[in-house]
Amino acid sequence: MIRTGQQYRDSIRDGRRVWVNGERVDDVTTHPQFKPLVDVRARIFDMQHEAEHRDLMTVAQDGELNALGSALPYTQDDWWAKRRSTDHMLNTIGGVVTRVGDETVGEMWSLYDGQDVLNEVDPQFSKNIERHIHRVLKEDPFHVSANTDPKGDRSKAPQDQDPDMLLHVVKETDAGIVVRGAKYETAAAYANQAFTKPTIANWGNNALSDYAVGFICDLGSPNLRFLCRTGFAGRADARDYPLSNKFDEVDTIVIFDDVLIPWENVLFYRHTKAATFIRATLHRYSAFAFVQRNLKLADMMIGAALFNARQTGLEKQQAVQEKLAQLAVYREGINAHLTASIALGERSPAGLMMPNQSLLYTGRVLACSQLHQMMHIARELCGGQICVTPDVATFENPETKPWLDKYYSINDEWVSDDRRKLLAFARDMLNSDYAGHRLTFQLFAQSPPFAHLGAVYRNFGWEGPLAFVKDAAALSDRVMAGQSASKGDSAVSHWFASQNEGAARSAAE
Repeated sequence: MIRTGQQYRDSIRDGRRVWVNGERVDDVTTHPQFKPLVDVRARIFDMQHEAEHRDLMTVAQDGELNALGSALPYTQDDWWAKRRSTDHMLNTIGGVVTRVGDETVGEMWSLYDGQDVLNEVDPQFSKNIERHIHRVLKEDPFHVSANTDPKGDRSKAPQDQDPDMLLHVVKETDAGIVVRGAKYETAAAYANQAFTKPTIANWGNNALSDYAVGFICDLGSPNLRFLCRTGFAGRADARDYPLSNKFDEVDTIVIFDDVLIPWENVLFYRHTKAATFIRATLHRYSAFAFVQRNLKLADMMIGAALFNARQTGLEKQQAVQEKLAQLAVYREGINAHLTASIALGERSPAGLMMPNQSLLYTGRVLACSQLHQMMHIARELCGGQICVTPDVATFENPETKPWLDKYYSINDEWVSDDRRKLLAFARDMLNSDYAGHRLTFQLFAQSPPFAHLGAVYRNFGWEGPLAFVKDAAALSDRVMAGQSASKGDSAVSHWFASQNEGAARSAAE
């Protein structure tokens, strides 16, 4: 069943050991650098109970109301509902948050699809996966994701350096496995559980490895430590930095100091082929919610830039219209990829409805690779005043207020206070420390750019262009004979080959 914001707050008051700014945190729900996001997440939980939001954010199943974002997708309508729900949630809270659960639970669905591969390791793991997918739906935890390790020297295998640089199993017991190492996890300090899995690792030719392990980690477990980067909230007046003070998602290096993971929480273990498969298919669902956040960020940039152009009377200039159009093209490019990925959705091996993989992953490349250019265009359109405008205290000081009222008021519609608010919003979105952090975060949050392009390479339907050129150039049939073999013999390659061959048929169905 859906839970309340207060139940969520109570669930993370579990004695976890959290540090930020060199100090131990007594309560993450009240600490000034965690409280804003805890409050946002609690608000999302509460929205699920309120009549105004409930129908958009929940789904009735087996006589219970469950969070729509956690429900398995079986049809295109399921994806349209998820998209509407996320848009409604972001519109209501007034900004973009990435790690609130709906964008990470999809990684579990990829495991659901990979049960045949994982059964080669141990059929029990498939049962664990199915149980945890339904547990997320029924218990409504704040579920996050753990991918990146400190890594160390990437030219060496994990075993050839400090072995703890990559998370690994150090012991098996009757109760479960004991793991050691570290993971970077956004929001871990104030979440309930994390799907923890290998980073992109150098397995060599090993068939088995203690580093090839994936599990659900209860973030209240003993022997975990949370070492957080300093937050942006609380550094300055929230009226000067409205986004930093409300939507900063604190990143954490989670130390696993011999943490016991019960066997029922282990999802795969030791089999490097299974780990490789999971890495290759990890984002086939979660990328949708991630890219949808970029769409909302594009809306924020367009809104701020257009307001600024209109208030200063520059909207009618051709050069301004062209830059606004570039922002619109970026926005609609993301929108088109998301829309088409639903309209041409594909049936997964487990019978779920996947967004069209080629369109989804190319949309992700578009959204991330062009974001820095779009932010610069938005800066130009907002003008230099976003970097020179005084703070709110100066606007309110009786000695300086009359001057700023005079020079920042444009007309009866745009008085100095509203203009200051718009410039503060744009500055925080485009120019602040928080803005720079978010740009880097969007670039790497799901995986690095080379992995984004790797996903496109594995999912694009290369056979179509090849067949077209073969016929157009009157090439003989033998030139196509080796194409399937050239893809390799891995389970991942064979799976992708079968998906590409059936994509058109799945879309038609």
